Amino acid sequence: MLDLPDLLRQRLTHRLSETRSKWEARPAAVLVPLYKQGDVWNVLFTRRTDSVEDHRGQVSFPGGLIEAHDEGPEQAALREAEEEIGIRAEDVQILGTMASFLTTTQFIISPVVGTIPWPYKLRLNREEVAVVFGVPIEWLADPSNLEIRQWQPPIPSPSIPIHFFRPYEGEIIWGATARITLGLLELLREPHE
Repeated sequence: MLDLPDLLRQRLTHRLSETRSKWEARPAAVLVPLYKQGDVWNVLFTRRTDSVEDHRGQVSFPGGLIEAHDEGPEQAALREAEEEIGIRAEDVQILGTMASFLTTTQFIISPVVGTIPWPYKLRLNREEVAVVFGVPIEWLADPSNLEIRQWQPPIPSPSIPIHFFRPYEGEIIWGATARITLGLLELLREPHE
């Protein structure tokens, strides 16, 4: 039987989708860090501070805009993970990149999935990150921990479904971070060809 990193490595798209926006969207990348604690695989999340420019106080993955000097999403995600929580690029085993997608806040996000050793000495950039926490993949995969709420945009248009996970140790994973997490879970559930 394949272990989790090998399974994800096989199933990840290894390419960016051709996501397009009707408005100008900013390209961004996030690192989806996975770690094994004992026999349990976990996903590492951050909660942003209330003083950052975008997504204040929200649970997220380490990441940010893809800058001109970045060679692509992987390099941007690794750079941001080191800047935000101190994960060194050489300590990340990249498994691949999930399909990019457009957020309601006009970011085109490329989620880069990788494993990190555990335990790991994290160094939080306190201007950007308030908290770092892990959630077992098994908990995230339990359908009773997920709900969908409808959000009405401020302009006349149909409501948009937004995914929310139940609070985990007081932290609420929702929106784009929940979509990425659900995409990861879908990769793990996909039938193997």
